[in-house]
Amino acid sequence: MPAPRSTTRVRIRPLGDTALLAELGTRLDTALNTRAIALAAALKKRRDVNQAIAAYASVTVHFDPEHTTFEALGAAVKRLAAKRPPMAEPGRLHRIPVVYDGPDLEVVAAAVRLSRQQIVEIHSRPIYRVFLVGFVPGWGYLGPLPEELAVPRRAEPRTLVPAGSVAIAGRQTGIYPLPSPGGWHLIGRTSVKLFLPDSDPPCLFRSGDRVKFFAVPA
Repeated sequence: MPAPRSTTRVRIRPLGDTALLAELGTRLDTALNTRAIALAAALKKRRDVNQAIAAYASVTVHFDPEHTTFEALGAAVKRLAAKRPPMAEPGRLHRIPVVYDGPDLEVVAAAVRLSRQQIVEIHSRPIYRVFLVGFVPGWGYLGPLPEELAVPRRAEPRTLVPAGSVAIAGRQTGIYPLPSPGGWHLIGRTSVKLFLPDSDPPCLFRSGDRVKFFAVPA
């Protein structure tokens, strides 16, 4: 009996003359992200693909125009996406200690009508998925954040956020790996280094990894 096929619909968009975007969906969803990572891995094995980069629920594909066309590769992407991906091994688990004393903790507590301790307990409860790595070197977009803590980004972003700041916005959480501007709410800090320029690879997090926060005293 043939393996069941996925019902995921793929939307193919051109990105210039030598790239395309394959969209699997629009939700912040671990299953969609798993499919995107699997699709990117399959595409990287093709001779006509130079690079395949998975995002939340999409894959950006850079191809060699001497070996394929947008139409031909788009059809191949749809065939690959229709296959049920192999059972993926869980990504590496990172345990991240956090001192929950961020400057936005009181603001968030008031916005979601919870105590500081409840925020700590809820934020440190899940095992988060690293959906993708970007923004600045080492930054991982983690989620889904529990709905009880969902707050919009700050109305006025900070011009400088300290490295190690643990932040939330929408249904996501993350850690600022380097001093940088940022508009997420800062609820804590960690001493874990996420960007290690002398290492290979230089980023601690990889797409598909898992992250578990736990509270530690200041």
